[in-house]
Amino acid sequence: MRSFSSVVRTMVVLGIAGLGAVAFADIDLRNTDTGQPLNLDEALPEGRDTPAVKYFLQTGKNPYVEVPGCLPKAKDLFLSACSGCHGHLAEGKIGPGLNDNYWTYPKNTSDQGLFETLFGGARAQMGPQYLSLTLDDMLIVMAWVRHAYTGPVADAEWLSPEQKKKFKPYTETQDRVVASSAAAPSCKPAFQ
Repeated sequence: MRSFSSVVRTMVVLGIAGLGAVAFADIDLRNTDTGQPLNLDEALPEGRDTPAVKYFLQTGKNPYVEVPGCLPKAKDLFLSACSGCHGHLAEGKIGPGLNDNYWTYPKNTSDQGLFETLFGGARAQMGPQYLSLTLDDMLIVMAWVRHAYTGPVADAEWLSPEQKKKFKPYTETQDRVVASSAAAPSCKPAFQ
């Protein structure tokens, strides 16, 4: 059970952030390294009040995971914002690999944990991305990281039971996603 002060703090942060359509977040977002509450007011103003962001802030679940229409944009965003450190296949370079079942920060096995690391940064060279990507784009990038997963399905706790039944580990040779969001189908959250 969350404390009243935690709920109020989250409501204040969201109110300041201009996310008035969401009364409060049902999740408590914390910096991966310091444990301090994340201030969503620091995020870029665009992409704050999308249906996917509202859903995520209420549930801690990313509604873009395994949505085929989102993958071209997700791949583009990952390649431009993340691949320099994490590799074009999320295999790791100067930053850790993101495509296997070893997580530098174990909380990243959950959508909430991965969002917290992406938004607020972590140790070493993992800087906060809130001035580079919108909140909605962060969720879309996370969908690519989840899509590029090569580990055992049993360790993919971000997948629903239905998604786990259809899961196939990512391989570059079977990748049919073209990194060209201009020709991409519509990217809509799974609940729409």
